[in-house]
Amino acid sequence: MKSLFAAIAALLLLPAMASAQLSITGKVTNAAGETLPGTTVSITPNASNAIADVTGKYVFADLKPGNYTLKASYIGYQAITRNINLRASQVVNIILTNGTLSAEEVTISSTRASKNSPTAYTNLSKKDLEKNNFGQDLPYLLNQTPSVVTTSDAGAGIGYTGIRIRGSDATRINVTINGIPYNDSESQGSYFVDLPDIASSVDNIQVQRGVGTSTNGAGAFGGSINIQTTTRRDTAYADINTSAGSYGSIKNTVSAGTGLLGGHFSLDGRLSRIHSNGYIDRASSNLKSFFVSGAWYGKNSTLRANVFSGYETTYQAWNGVADYVIGDNTRADNRTYNELGLMSNGSFYKNQVDHYIQNHYQLLYDQKLSDKLSFSGALHYTRGKGYYEEYRNADSLSSYGIAPVIVGNNTISATDLVRRLWLDNDFYGVTYALKYQPQSNLNLNLGGAYNQYSGAHFGDVISTQENIGLSPNYEYYRDNAKKNDFNIYARAEWRLSKVLLYADVQYRHIYYSFYGIDKNLNNAQQNAELNFFNPKAGITYQFNEHNNVYASFAVGNHEPNRDDYVDSPSQNRPKSENLKDFEAGYRISSSVFTGGINGFYMLYKNQLILTGALNEVGSPIRTNVKDSYRAGVELDGKVKITSQLNWGLTATWSANKIKNYQQFFSNYDDGTLVGESFKSTDIAFSPSFIGSSVISYSPVKGGEIAFISKYISKQYIDNTMNRNPEGFGIAPENIDNPYAVNRYLKGYFVSDVRLRYNFNAWSIKNIGLGLQVNNIFSKKYEANGATYPDIEGGHVVNYNYFFPQAPRNFMASLNLSF
Repeated sequence: MKSLFAAIAALLLLPAMASAQLSITGKVTNAAGETLPGTTVSITPNASNAIADVTGKYVFADLKPGNYTLKASYIGYQAITRNINLRASQVVNIILTNGTLSAEEVTISSTRASKNSPTAYTNLSKKDLEKNNFGQDLPYLLNQTPSVVTTSDAGAGIGYTGIRIRGSDATRINVTINGIPYNDSESQGSYFVDLPDIASSVDNIQVQRGVGTSTNGAGAFGGSINIQTTTRRDTAYADINTSAGSYGSIKNTVSAGTGLLGGHFSLDGRLSRIHSNGYIDRASSNLKSFFVSGAWYGKNSTLRANVFSGYETTYQAWNGVADYVIGDNTRADNRTYNELGLMSNGSFYKNQVDHYIQNHYQLLYDQKLSDKLSFSGALHYTRGKGYYEEYRNADSLSSYGIAPVIVGNNTISATDLVRRLWLDNDFYGVTYALKYQPQSNLNLNLGGAYNQYSGAHFGDVISTQENIGLSPNYEYYRDNAKKNDFNIYARAEWRLSKVLLYADVQYRHIYYSFYGIDKNLNNAQQNAELNFFNPKAGITYQFNEHNNVYASFAVGNHEPNRDDYVDSPSQNRPKSENLKDFEAGYRISSSVFTGGINGFYMLYKNQLILTGALNEVGSPIRTNVKDSYRAGVELDGKVKITSQLNWGLTATWSANKIKNYQQFFSNYDDGTLVGESFKSTDIAFSPSFIGSSVISYSPVKGGEIAFISKYISKQYIDNTMNRNPEGFGIAPENIDNPYAVNRYLKGYFVSDVRLRYNFNAWSIKNIGLGLQVNNIFSKKYEANGATYPDIEGGHVVNYNYFFPQAPRNFMASLNLSF
């Protein structure tokens, strides 16, 4: 009878047992017992990931009884798989051993700082990026990292955006995608608008500050952004994401992957579309992109092919808003007026756009040569082509090499016209990395790249108001450019008990030339051949697994970009820049607090600093200064106040100075130049304080409320600290307009609110709801500017332009994962 009752009881309890919510928790360490925060632990068949926290702990909760497979992976260690028969909650501690890396990891790790490297860096995981990915450009997803300032031409973060690290603009920030250079070979900028929604195909990013580790491509003078795209996912998935919000902004993304097929193959893909009307008048963006990645995994080798493309058409807003407009509070459009495209009849030209297509092809290969040696190589090719189209009022025909045209009794020497300025380029090459680890405390890397660039610059007149007999798409100039870029680097990390010794050296050779007729109908022939030697050394002392101090010294050299050559007079060609970077800091990690403090002193020789002016396509004009420096302190930390409440913050205090600077103003009264000398002056676009804060609260499982703040102190938009030449005052008509008087951006404090809630229902693995309200207090501020001061009638006249950012705006999102 008792057996009968027991059987009946078991039968009644079976549904409850089947739905029991169990957990798997544990700690990830290496063979020496050191924790490995950031380790990715995946579980199947649930197809979810957990990231080990600062103490190495990971958690999978709400599991049903059954069979599971855990896989743990961390850069520099062999991945490990554990099979679990779960009948009750278990603690599964994982020990990883040093080993050969996968193809996704060898190339990436060879150009990245490791956990204890004497370098200032921040790692962002896929999960970190997903929280903020509502459709804004990639720089906005990096906005909460230390010393970062972001700007948006259209005002709402979609379309053309900019990023500065420690006051250095995008031409000083080295960007690589899977170890392959992304910076444009000529302008050296990184235009993420050409890769819309790339964040949806990114697995992780490391942002380094200062010279950092040796990398491929343009030298890092402000920092580097090292991007790793989609990596292996062992189970099939499909994601649908839609975001929509202010200014007609909408983002649609579809992603899918096969998981691992037959133990060897995987295929991942993404398709995205983003549209926004922009905050600034007509500053619309129409963006499309796709990403496809296929991989083959063997026992000792891996082959991955990536093909991704971006298409952008953006209405030009790169001039900003003129000071006389933005200072006129009687105008309803004083903060949104866009002067570009204004035609002689008072209306605006509808096709005043920038249009560009960029296609990327990457082939990544990894081979395990032995237990101690591995190789990774990559072939790449990038194809770009596009133009910007603009309406020109009463342009002189002589500017296009056209003689005056006689029509009846009239001689036409100027006419309204539409022109397109084209860029047609190819970039291709090879990168490689060898990792040799003869013993557990010694790590050696050898890597480098050889890349070639060819680009054609040409301009067409596509229509004229007057019939002057031009052939269709009349080409009035063409010049071609070539650039060869070779670099090789070697890096070693040697651990002696609690001391890590670091050494890194790079040699880089550059040959750059361009020739033909430029857009001003001048002979464009120029060439430069440069050789750079960039040594680096550092030391880290580890008190214990949670605390270390470090110091490093690094040398960086950087070539001028195309605009530096074009915008400079022939008698004063730009010089290459040299940087000596001193860094020292302290890092701590615990279950309650993780963070650090870093001091830096960056001493420049011949730094190319921004003058405050822009050329005709919105690119900053720069000039060499002999002596300048940046010195400061960076704080970065996150505190776990309670199990539900976290507070992350960053702060940077810095002095950014030029010694013995000479500024010249054009005096239009007599055609002379008026000079003003500064023994010490602030570098343009270099705020003395940058701070950010993220307070996040999780009231329920899967839910988060985050209050996000950013403060940027005053920054000058030229290098005069707003001073005028001695003896020259401000023009009387400008006295009452602060925007016409001040050559600086006021400090601003902006706050956002982000809401996220994730849950599952029916057969949908995850339903994610999100809402981000930007600039919740509707602060009026400008994040960027340009200035063209001169002297007229004995007075200084500032021609200033500012880039107002959007008031309160929002984006809401829905994500479905299958």
